Amino acid sequence: MVSLQGSYPAISAIRSTFSSSSLTGVSFIRLPENDRRSSGDQRNSRRMACRAMVQQAVLGGAPALYAKEMERLSAKESLLLAFKDAGGFEALVTGKTTDIQRIDVNERIIGLERLNPTPRPTTSPFLEGRWNFEWFGYGSPGLFAARIIFERFPSTLAKLSKVDLFLKDGYANVTAHLKLLNSMESKFILSTRVSVEGPLRMKEEYFEGIFESPTVIEETIPEQLKGAYSQALTTVRQLPVPIRDAVAGGLRVPLSGTFQRLFMISYLDEEILIIRDTAGVPEVLTRLDAASYTTVETNPDY
Repeated sequence: MVSLQGSYPAISAIRSTFSSSSLTGVSFIRLPENDRRSSGDQRNSRRMACRAMVQQAVLGGAPALYAKEMERLSAKESLLLAFKDAGGFEALVTGKTTDIQRIDVNERIIGLERLNPTPRPTTSPFLEGRWNFEWFGYGSPGLFAARIIFERFPSTLAKLSKVDLFLKDGYANVTAHLKLLNSMESKFILSTRVSVEGPLRMKEEYFEGIFESPTVIEETIPEQLKGAYSQALTTVRQLPVPIRDAVAGGLRVPLSGTFQRLFMISYLDEEILIIRDTAGVPEVLTRLDAASYTTVETNPDY
C-alpha cells in the first residue's frame, strides 16, 4: 500500500516547509497580548490555507489517476485497431502490410509502452497463461519461420492460421497452427525453458521441436479423393503398434543448446504483452485465456 505522503507530493512539500530543520537558528520574541492574538489569527489563517492545499491535493489525485488510466485504455484500443487496419495476422506473415501500416503500428506500440502499469513484469502473475501472437517485427524468429512456409509453399498447399504461446512455471510452448491442402491440420510446437534475468529481462532456451501428425478434416476432402483416403487410413491401422504410435506421436527434433535468445518485456497487463529482442524488434501478444493471477502488481506512478 502506497503511503498518502508518497501518493500526493503536495503533502510532502507542506511537511518539509514546516519541518523542524527549517527553524534552526531562528529566535522567537515574546509579543504583547494584542500582538500575540493577531499573530495567532495569522497562524490560524495559515493553518486553514495548508489544510485547503492538502484537501486540494487529495481530491485532485483521483482525477489525475483516472485520466492516466483512460489514456492507457485508449492507447490499447488504438493499437488493436491498427492491427486490424494493417490486415491482421495473415497480411503480416504473407508480407502484405505496407510501410505506412508498419510504422503506424510501431508508433502505437511505443505509445502504449510508455504507459506500462507493471514495474516488474518478469515476476508478475499477469505473465503466465496462453497468449496469441498479433504482431511480429521484422527480424523476429516467428515471422522468419512464417515467411519460410509462405515462400516455399503456395497458400493452397500450406497455410499458417495462427501462432500462440503457453507460459507456465518457467517453461513455454510456442505453437504454430498449420493447414495443409485445405483438408488437414497440423501443429509445430517449439518447447523452451524461460528464466528471469532481471525485472524486465528474460532468457529462453529452445530444447525441442515437435511436428504433430496431421489431422484430416474429412468434411473438406474432395469426393474424388475420399476413396484414396479410406485406403490410406486402412493401411495405417494395419501397421505394427510401435510404428503406429510413433507416427501418431509426431516427429520430435531435439534442439538443446542450438538456439537461445534474450528478450525484454516492455509492456504487460492482464490483456496485452509486448516484448523486444536484443535488436529492439517488438512482438505483441494478446491473452487467450483468463489470467490466473491472485494479486495485482501495478505502478501507481506509471
